[in-house]
Amino acid sequence: MQDYRNFEPEELAIDLSFQRWKLFNDPIASNFWKGWLVENPDKKELVDKAYYLLNTLNNAYSQTPDDRISISDREIQYEIQRLHQSIDTQHEPVVKRLRFAPWQYGIAASILVILGLFWRYSIHPPCTKVDVTYNELITQTSRPLIEIGNQDIKPRLVSLPDGSTLLLKSGGRISYPKNFQESIREVYLTGEAFFEVHKDPSKPFYVYSKGLVTKVLGTSFTVQAFENDKEVKVVVKTGKVSVFARNETALTQHKEDTKLEGIVLTPNQQIVFSPTSTRIIKSVVEEPALLHGTAQNQPFRFKGTPIAEVFATLEKSYGIKIVFDEEVMKSCYLTASLDDEPLFEKLDLICNTISARYEQLDAHIIIDSKGCEN
Repeated sequence: MQDYRNFEPEELAIDLSFQRWKLFNDPIASNFWKGWLVENPDKKELVDKAYYLLNTLNNAYSQTPDDRISISDREIQYEIQRLHQSIDTQHEPVVKRLRFAPWQYGIAASILVILGLFWRYSIHPPCTKVDVTYNELITQTSRPLIEIGNQDIKPRLVSLPDGSTLLLKSGGRISYPKNFQESIREVYLTGEAFFEVHKDPSKPFYVYSKGLVTKVLGTSFTVQAFENDKEVKVVVKTGKVSVFARNETALTQHKEDTKLEGIVLTPNQQIVFSPTSTRIIKSVVEEPALLHGTAQNQPFRFKGTPIAEVFATLEKSYGIKIVFDEEVMKSCYLTASLDDEPLFEKLDLICNTISARYEQLDAHIIIDSKGCEN
């Protein structure tokens, strides 16, 4: 599972899905990336830089093998430096001597990796670790805090000053002020808790857990942030949740805006965050549930139903984007009853029936098919 938000431009440039989109206009990849940009508009610059790297080297290597020039390591380093300078000054591509055909992507990838090291350490030093303990978090605030712990086996219900509630699992602790400030609601968590946050768009709600910040306006979600675990997980049940790695710049930017930015999660989506590397991996939850408000006895009975309608029904019921090539699959139809199966079993049955396959990518379901015979 790839977390493209945390990619560097050179990492994105050598991603096969990204290459299928930019170099070959693959319809499935195109649909995925266009949707990804809609969900992550702040990453347009990342995509532009990655495409610049990929396109420049692709153009540079466009001659046939017979015309290919033998290039020394010294020349490669020289061209990389020239390309780096052109990126840094936002000029037009300057690499003209290196040449590769499409079959030579291994060479291109190697050069991009070298370029990546050059780019990363000369422009973007490695990310600072943001791992921080619960005790460090609560001592950094100047306001007096109330702390509640749970040493029982059963979850403990905790009511917060704004009417929000949380179920604190065994071994967890939560700290919060007696009264929230006028413009912000902040709590500090170690362990696991399920939150149901009272909706107030003018007063964002923040959960600080190790190096991760979860920001909501009003929704229900789970945060798992045990002190001895290497990762933090956030799972969304209803509404929308924004998450980002905790640092002073990010906190300032997010607190100045009541909107949800960063990585935005919707129902049946989750993230896993590593405080030591600041990597955030977004995915579909293990067992997606029918959306709140969707009838629990939703009929998934199809009789000669076009596959586009089948996928649309699943999308609406589970809130998970399904990306497929509608033109290629226009002759695919489904006759099946899928009432009781979990989502992934439904997908298994559908794909087996129409000779397709699926994979997860950044909380999307990607369908790969060669089409169906009439």
